[in-house]
Amino acid sequence: MAAELTARGAAARLVEGVTEARASLSDQMQRGALTALVPPDRARAQRLALATLRNLSRADGVLRPLMRKAPPSSVQSLLRVAVTEMLAEGAPAHGVVGDAVQETRASGADGLTGLVNAVLRRAAETPPERWAAFPAPELPGWLRGRLMSAYGKKAAQAMEAAHARGAAIDLTPKDGDAASLAARLGGAALPTGSVRLPSGAQVSELPGYEAGDWWVQDAAAALAAKMLAAEPGERVLDLCAAPGGKTMQLAAAGAAVTALDVSDARLERLRENLARCRLAAEVVAADALTWDGPRDFDAVLLDAPCSATGTIRRHPDLPYVRDGAGVRDLARLQADLIDRALGHLRPGGRLVYATCSLLPEEGERQVAAALERHPGLAVERPAPDLAGIAPHWVTPEGALRTRPDDWPELGGLDGFFIAALRRS
Repeated sequence: MAAELTARGAAARLVEGVTEARASLSDQMQRGALTALVPPDRARAQRLALATLRNLSRADGVLRPLMRKAPPSSVQSLLRVAVTEMLAEGAPAHGVVGDAVQETRASGADGLTGLVNAVLRRAAETPPERWAAFPAPELPGWLRGRLMSAYGKKAAQAMEAAHARGAAIDLTPKDGDAASLAARLGGAALPTGSVRLPSGAQVSELPGYEAGDWWVQDAAAALAAKMLAAEPGERVLDLCAAPGGKTMQLAAAGAAVTALDVSDARLERLRENLARCRLAAEVVAADALTWDGPRDFDAVLLDAPCSATGTIRRHPDLPYVRDGAGVRDLARLQADLIDRALGHLRPGGRLVYATCSLLPEEGERQVAAALERHPGLAVERPAPDLAGIAPHWVTPEGALRTRPDDWPELGGLDGFFIAALRRS
């Protein structure tokens, strides 16, 4: 009889899937990695896997001197999870060690239970100051080098430290009243109008979820629709719209929104979000590169597919499952999408281009190339009254560039590039 899956065992499998098979957490979960667990254990497994991936180099720094050679990957992953539980999350050592030994036995590695027991007992003796002294995990070379070239070594190190700290939960209030929603939920109202909650909050159980009073959306991601500043009655096209946070912002502002995405599955989630929040939009399943839709929209919001390098604080598996090989293809796709988006605008219409990427080739250089291709296209600087915009976020060209190490006193935010363009 197969051993019953536990949250810790599932977390170890997720970590092994990322580090050995280069499979993202989301892909593993879509394939049913956690379906055998009840919801509380499922949430715990995800939390443990995320924490372990954020602290992987620190866990290895503790484990390496305690073993003459690395054990099989399944046991190595279990040791990494257990060390992270004890030293990063403060779980009682006796319970973690005992459970890890049972997990090892249940996995069929009976001959390694003694090793696991001995190693974790010694790891539990690690002083907190030694754990804290380990540097934040470094990004892979392909990404670290690009960030150092773009922003400098100190900035790259600050971003790595922000990634290790993880991310809180940000909400966008439907009525725009962040102070009121923060007071109701015990969160903090952010300068840009989002509400921030601790990362462990169970979203679907919070007041106002069923009523659709708010939706989950990173504070930086919410800036794209704010930059577009849709007016009531304006016709707005939201390209690559799923899962729908920006669509709901535009609809809540009173715009007539057409939300387009190539993925039917992702659009289903968008429809569910619209229904929960009692908002309306025309939903279209189509490829933005071939869609022959109207060409007289007042505005287009293009949140383009990208390397997602600005979201590592939320997705610590990303550095392990990407290698930078696809960035050039993504840049070509982004350029094609910009050209198609401009074709759907009326004369004088505006386009907001956004990516959750830290790479200039997906942001600043992409817009510079678009300006060369399209005479009469110009960058519009953020409105002076755009709430909460830090001056250093505004690039010399007039776009926005946020980084994970911004707002350190507030818990950081995702890395985004956002530019507002207008056709003459």
